[in-house]
Amino acid sequence: MPEQDLLTRTALGVFRLNGQFLSVSEEMARPAGLTAAWWQVLGAVLRAPQPVAGIARTMGITRQSVQRIADLLVRDGLAEYAPNPAHRRAKLLTPTAEGRAAVQRIQPAHADLAARLKEALGEEQFAQTAQVLERLSEVLASLEAAVKP
Repeated sequence: MPEQDLLTRTALGVFRLNGQFLSVSEEMARPAGLTAAWWQVLGAVLRAPQPVAGIARTMGITRQSVQRIADLLVRDGLAEYAPNPAHRRAKLLTPTAEGRAAVQRIQPAHADLAARLKEALGEEQFAQTAQVLERLSEVLASLEAAVKP
């Protein structure tokens, strides 16, 4: 069936992209003393502190994975836990100045990759790609919610 072939192609493409993004993210994060996963978690709290469960929901990964990384970030002085006025037990993760500086060191490589992708794809197609992936994620989330008991 054509729609099943499209689903298979889409899933395989996303899996391959995930691997490619993880690989390039590891390369960009390494000189800053981070891993791709550490960068991902720090990046999630740069604008505002969040509880571990909120970070996990946003990223689509398990709370346990985020908790393990958050604890390592705190251990290494890149993040800290702050009280959460909305929930006494679910502390908020927030970056330290050192954590913000580490992420900032990645920015030149990040900007370079963004510019190269824009040049290769063209600005319009690059924007459309992001929109299509965002929409696909939204639709999958709504379908998952409709299927769960």
